[in-house]
Amino acid sequence: MGARPRDNADAAADALRGGGIVAHPTEAVWGLACDPANERATLRLLALKRRPVDKGLILLAASVAQLDGLVDWGALPPERADEIRRSWPGPNSWVMPATATVPPWIRGVHAGVAVRVTAHAPAAALCRAFGGPVVSTSANRAGAPPPRELEGFDPAVLDGVDSVLEGETGSLARPTTIRDALTGAVLR
Repeated sequence: MGARPRDNADAAADALRGGGIVAHPTEAVWGLACDPANERATLRLLALKRRPVDKGLILLAASVAQLDGLVDWGALPPERADEIRRSWPGPNSWVMPATATVPPWIRGVHAGVAVRVTAHAPAAALCRAFGGPVVSTSANRAGAPPPRELEGFDPAVLDGVDSVLEGETGSLARPTTIRDALTGAVLR
């Protein structure tokens, strides 16, 4: 499995634009990405993971500006919004008030949307090459441990992706923290 060819960020972004699923390294584990505006790609990714749509998904961005139009900054107290902006780029995911433009296949049953501005170079390069945020969820079947290395992939999951982004996972021992933007409470 480790011998599978890896694509640079531009080729992986092309796969996303074509409705594909990309395996990519993150701060701690390998993830699966797709175009969040593409319902078919998102539902295909969820089926590959055996994850229900109602749970919602994280959007990964290379900059705060890539989240414009998706999160409602005005729904947060200014000091909370400042705290969130200061936590990025970095391994901090926040469930933010979502705008009406965030599709239900991303939000799930939630009013908010989980977002992160990553400092992990390969993941950030993918978002920059794509030109916006991407869905990013761990590259495992529901209930199984996420792989830290490409060699640790479930073969059925790896066979279901259209592109593998070059790069390695970061040094975090666990997936990123997820917090509620309104309260600051840790959700994961």
